[in-house]
Amino acid sequence: MKQVKYFFMILTMVAATTFVSCSDDDDTTVRVRVNGVAFDNGDDFNGDVDGDFTGTGGSATRTFMWQNNLSRADYNADITSTAAGTFNIVVRDIDGNVVLDRSLEGATEPDSFSGVTDSGASGIWSVTITLTNFNGDGSFSLSEGN
Repeated sequence: MKQVKYFFMILTMVAATTFVSCSDDDDTTVRVRVNGVAFDNGDDFNGDVDGDFTGTGGSATRTFMWQNNLSRADYNADITSTAAGTFNIVVRDIDGNVVLDRSLEGATEPDSFSGVTDSGASGIWSVTITLTNFNGDGSFSLSEGN
């Protein structure tokens, strides 16, 4: 009986050591927050939207839907000048056509961009924000444009 007891005690110690040694000490996180007027009880937004993001070296992708009643949109994005990693925004119109695909690389100039998207079909557009190995913070905005 003592041998079985010692066996389980050793097995428990080995398992605990394995789980501790596999822990993630890097603590990399990424957060993307979108602000706007929500509709349809989900990540669907109506009107102007803006958001911010922060990261400590992690990667993440966030997609949300946005109601654009016009055929173009004004856009703006910026990151901290000392940020590392990549910020990317891809906007597709209701037909799935890409009307915007822009990126910012951290720790290089420029650290912001703005403009007007290509023309697309009005309706519910999808917006995908991707942060890759991002360490820093930034913001973005979209509004209906002419």
